[in-house]
Amino acid sequence: MTAETREVARVVLLDPADRILLMHGFEPAGPSTRWWFTPGGGLEGEESREEAALRELAEETGIRDVGLGPLLWIRTCSFGFDGRHWEQDEWYYLARTERTVTDRSGFTELERRSVAGLRWWTSSELLATRETVYPTGLAGLLQTLLDEGPPRVPLVLAPEIG
Repeated sequence: MTAETREVARVVLLDPADRILLMHGFEPAGPSTRWWFTPGGGLEGEESREEAALRELAEETGIRDVGLGPLLWIRTCSFGFDGRHWEQDEWYYLARTERTVTDRSGFTELERRSVAGLRWWTSSELLATRETVYPTGLAGLLQTLLDEGPPRVPLVLAPEIG
Protein backbone atom coordinates (compact mmCIF):
# COMPACT_ATOMS: atom_id res chain seq x y z
CA MET A 1 0.00 0.00 0.00
CA THR A 2 1.41 3.38 -1.02
CA ALA A 3 1.26 6.23 1.47
CA GLU A 4 -0.47 9.43 0.40
CA THR A 5 1.99 12.23 -0.32
CA ARG A 6 1.79 14.98 2.26
CA GLU A 7 2.31 18.53 1.00
CA VAL A 8 4.71 20.34 3.32
CA ALA A 9 5.97 23.93 3.59
CA ARG A 10 9.25 24.60 5.41
CA VAL A 11 11.02 27.81 6.37
CA VAL A 12 14.71 28.65 6.11
CA LEU A 13 14.58 31.33 8.80
CA LEU A 14 17.61 33.61 9.05
CA ASP A 15 18.34 36.13 11.78
CA PRO A 16 20.28 39.42 11.33
CA ALA A 17 23.59 37.51 11.74
CA ASP A 18 22.60 35.06 8.95
CA ARG A 19 22.13 32.22 11.43
CA ILE A 20 19.50 29.60 10.55
CA LEU A 21 16.94 28.32 13.06
CA LEU A 22 16.71 24.54 13.30
CA MET A 23 14.60 22.21 15.41
CA HIS A 24 16.14 19.23 17.22
CA GLY A 25 13.94 16.23 16.62
CA PHE A 26 13.95 12.64 17.81
CA GLU A 27 11.95 9.47 17.36
CA PRO A 28 9.48 9.25 20.28
CA ALA A 29 9.99 5.48 20.58
CA GLY A 30 13.79 5.79 20.39
CA PRO A 31 14.94 9.18 21.72
CA SER A 32 18.62 8.39 21.07
CA THR A 33 18.02 8.81 17.32
CA ARG A 34 18.18 12.58 16.78
CA TRP A 35 18.42 15.05 13.91
CA TRP A 36 18.05 18.75 13.08
CA PHE A 37 15.51 20.17 10.63
CA THR A 38 13.86 23.40 9.53
CA PRO A 39 10.52 24.56 10.96
CA GLY A 40 7.49 23.67 8.89
CA GLY A 41 4.80 21.10 8.33
CA GLY A 42 1.81 19.93 6.38
CA LEU A 43 -0.83 22.06 4.75
CA GLU A 44 -4.20 22.24 6.51
CA GLY A 45 -7.49 22.58 4.67
CA GLU A 46 -7.32 24.89 1.67
CA GLU A 47 -4.31 26.92 2.80
CA SER A 48 -1.51 27.70 0.36
CA ARG A 49 2.06 26.58 0.90
CA GLU A 50 2.95 30.15 1.86
CA GLU A 51 0.13 30.30 4.44
CA ALA A 52 1.18 26.91 5.85
CA ALA A 53 4.81 28.04 6.10
CA LEU A 54 3.88 31.12 8.13
CA ARG A 55 1.38 29.23 10.33
CA GLU A 56 3.85 26.45 11.07
CA LEU A 57 6.62 28.93 11.81
CA ALA A 58 4.39 30.76 14.30
CA GLU A 59 3.24 27.52 15.97
CA GLU A 60 6.69 25.96 16.23
CA THR A 61 8.81 29.01 17.06
CA GLY A 62 6.46 31.76 18.23
CA ILE A 63 7.96 34.00 15.53
CA ARG A 64 5.19 35.74 13.59
CA ASP A 65 6.59 39.00 12.27
CA VAL A 66 8.35 37.73 9.13
CA GLY A 67 7.99 38.37 5.46
CA LEU A 68 8.12 35.17 3.49
CA GLY A 69 10.74 35.34 0.77
CA PRO A 70 11.21 33.26 -2.35
CA LEU A 71 10.87 29.52 -2.75
CA LEU A 72 14.43 28.15 -2.51
CA TRP A 73 14.31 24.38 -2.75
CA ILE A 74 11.94 21.49 -3.39
CA ARG A 75 12.48 17.90 -2.30
CA THR A 76 10.61 14.67 -1.82
CA CYS A 77 11.31 12.40 1.09
CA SER A 78 10.10 9.11 2.47
CA PHE A 79 10.70 7.98 6.05
CA GLY A 80 9.32 6.16 9.07
CA PHE A 81 8.45 8.21 12.13
CA ASP A 82 6.27 7.60 15.20
CA GLY A 83 5.04 4.26 13.90
CA ARG A 84 3.93 5.63 10.52
CA HIS A 85 5.35 5.85 7.02
CA TRP A 86 5.55 9.38 5.62
CA GLU A 87 5.83 10.47 1.98
CA GLN A 88 6.38 14.23 1.73
CA ASP A 89 6.68 16.85 -1.00
CA GLU A 90 8.54 19.67 0.76
CA TRP A 91 8.92 23.29 -0.38
CA TYR A 92 11.50 25.44 1.43
CA TYR A 93 10.90 29.21 1.66
CA LEU A 94 13.35 31.89 2.76
CA ALA A 95 12.35 34.21 5.60
CA ARG A 96 14.20 36.70 7.75
CA THR A 97 13.51 37.88 11.27
CA GLU A 98 14.91 40.37 13.75
CA ARG A 99 13.61 38.21 16.62
CA THR A 100 15.79 35.42 17.96
CA VAL A 101 13.80 34.46 21.07
CA THR A 102 11.65 31.39 20.41
CA ASP A 103 8.47 30.11 22.06
CA ARG A 104 7.45 26.44 21.87
CA SER A 105 4.03 26.86 23.50
CA GLY A 106 2.31 26.32 20.13
CA PHE A 107 3.70 22.80 19.73
CA THR A 108 1.30 20.00 18.84
CA GLU A 109 1.14 16.90 21.02
CA LEU A 110 3.43 15.06 18.59
CA GLU A 111 5.94 17.94 18.58
CA ARG A 112 5.99 17.93 22.39
CA ARG A 113 6.88 14.21 22.21
CA SER A 114 9.51 14.56 19.47
CA VAL A 115 11.27 17.96 19.59
CA ALA A 116 14.05 18.54 22.11
CA GLY A 117 14.52 22.22 21.34
CA LEU A 118 15.46 24.89 18.83
CA ARG A 119 18.85 26.40 18.03
CA TRP A 120 20.29 29.13 15.83
CA TRP A 121 23.21 27.81 13.75
CA THR A 122 25.91 29.69 11.86
CA SER A 123 26.93 28.42 8.45
CA SER A 124 30.34 27.39 9.81
CA GLU A 125 28.73 25.45 12.68
CA LEU A 126 26.56 23.56 10.20
CA LEU A 127 29.56 22.82 7.98
CA ALA A 128 31.49 21.45 11.00
CA THR A 129 28.77 19.38 12.68
CA ARG A 130 28.68 15.61 12.57
CA GLU A 131 25.07 15.58 13.66
CA THR A 132 22.32 14.59 11.22
CA VAL A 133 20.71 17.59 9.52
CA TYR A 134 17.85 17.59 7.01
CA PRO A 135 17.70 18.23 4.20
CA THR A 136 20.99 16.48 3.57
CA GLY A 137 23.52 19.03 2.41
CA LEU A 138 21.83 21.93 4.22
CA ALA A 139 25.22 23.38 5.21
CA GLY A 140 26.29 23.75 1.59
CA LEU A 141 22.86 24.96 0.49
CA LEU A 142 22.91 27.64 3.20
CA GLN A 143 26.44 28.74 2.31
CA THR A 144 25.47 29.07 -1.36
CA LEU A 145 22.36 31.02 -0.37
CA LEU A 146 24.42 33.41 1.75
CA ASP A 147 27.13 33.80 -0.93
CA GLU A 148 24.95 34.05 -4.03
CA GLY A 149 21.45 34.92 -2.81
CA PRO A 150 18.30 32.95 -3.61
CA PRO A 151 18.27 30.90 -6.80
CA ARG A 152 16.35 32.37 -9.75
CA VAL A 153 14.31 29.18 -9.94
CA PRO A 154 13.86 26.76 -7.03
CA LEU A 155 16.49 24.01 -6.82
CA VAL A 156 15.13 20.48 -6.91
CA LEU A 157 17.04 18.53 -4.27
CA ALA A 158 17.74 14.81 -4.49
CA PRO A 159 14.98 12.67 -2.97
CA GLU A 160 15.69 11.31 0.49
CA ILE A 161 14.55 7.89 1.62
CA GLY A 162 15.08 7.03 5.26
